[in-house]
Parts: sequence; C-alpha cells; structure tokens
Amino acid sequence: MSGVFITFEGGEGSGKTTIANLIKNQLEKEGYSVVLTREPGGVAIAEQIRNVIVDVNNTNMDARTEALLYASSRRQHLVEKIIPALNENKIVICDRYVDSSMVYQGIGRGLGVDEVYNMNLFATENILPHLTIFFDIKPELGLQRVYSNKNREVNRLDLEALDFHQKVYDGYLTICNKFPERIVKVDASLSIDDVFQSVYNEVKKHL
Repeated sequence: MSGVFITFEGGEGSGKTTIANLIKNQLEKEGYSVVLTREPGGVAIAEQIRNVIVDVNNTNMDARTEALLYASSRRQHLVEKIIPALNENKIVICDRYVDSSMVYQGIGRGLGVDEVYNMNLFATENILPHLTIFFDIKPELGLQRVYSNKNREVNRLDLEALDFHQKVYDGYLTICNKFPERIVKVDASLSIDDVFQSVYNEVKKHL
C-alpha cells in the first residue's frame, strides 16, 4: 500500500470531525487525493453495524458484544474502503480506528487493552495508521460541547456517566504512552483555527 493512513482520535466533543473536514479540504486544494471516512461505519455493511452500536435503546449490550461489533465493522470498512484507497496512493483520514476500541472497550468497559488490541490486530491483519492525532480535551469540556451542539447526533456512548468518559480520557493518555512513535497529542481545547494549524503541521510531516 503506497498511500498514507491517518487516524483522528479523541473523546466525545473533541472536535476531531470538524478538523478532519477542514484538513481534507485544505489538502485537496493542494492537489492531494484524500478519502475522509469514519468508524464505526464508512461503508454500507459497517454503517448497519454502527446503527446497532449507537442505538440508544441498546443499553443492555454486553461489553464483549460491543467490542466484537466494532471489530466487525472495522474489518468490512478496511477491506472495502481503506485498503483500496491506500493502494491507489491516496491519503486516508479516518475518524476513529483501533485506538478507540482499546480505550472505550479495553479500558472504559474493562475488557483489557491487550485483549482488545489483539482482537483488532486479527480483524485488521495488523494494519495500523502511519499517524494518529489524539485530540486532547478534558471530558467535561467535550461533553459540554456535545450538548450545546443541537445538530450533533447524540448516541448511546454520549449517555454514559462522566466517570466512564473520564476513564476513556485517562485511557487515551495511556495509549499515547504505549504508542509514542505513532500518536501525537494536540490541545483540542484551543480555537478551531489553532487546532487546525497544529493538526495540519503534523499531517504535512507525513506527506
């Protein structure tokens, strides 16, 4: 695969989706071919799995079921969309990937980081990003953004208690330390312009 695979990670309301669109637009202006996608979802089968995962009525979902659904969605997304784009020498920017599962299910749900990581290595055949940007923002501020944005989808994970989101945030810090060669932290509490510039600078280093 000759393309560049970049993932954006962060808690709810971190702004990564907004910045992903801005980065895509800027890179395309510069002549790059960019595919912007998201997880869970990105292709039809994976989006159907996403609907099950985020459905606010599915509050009794077992933690392992949740982790397996994410991995299944990821597998289909990878083979159907990400790998073909990378083979065409494109830049793929993905909103969430394996790190989200390690943090949300491995730490947030208590399944274990290594267990979830190994499950996802099987699902992805060891395909990891060249670069991961972690949008670093305290969960209180992120959730405040979520509930103040009337246009944003509120999903099942948004409804979790604050202590769950705190676990997720702490988990991201753990993952950043685990993979320092791949993950770069960006202060997501700053203005959109400042966050964009920080992310853009990191992305350009890998192009």
